[in-house]
Amino acid sequence: MLKNNKICVVLPAYNAAQTLEKTYNEIPFDIVDEVILVDDNSADDTVEEGRALGIRHIIQHEDNKGDG
Repeated sequence: MLKNNKICVVLPAYNAAQTLEKTYNEIPFDIVDEVILVDDNSADDTVEEGRALGIRHIIQHEDNKGDG
């Protein structure tokens, strides 16, 4: 919490299994309360990597939505 406000980081991801851990470890958890991973129908192990990192909120698109 920062000044009584909950801080959430939303991580949009597409085929990010190899880079997700590095990105996750750069989040300033001294002020961030929650991480939300939004997977855009990745073909790799992005979701599994997110779970292994302990990300509790994972949204999976059934179809790739692309940029935007």
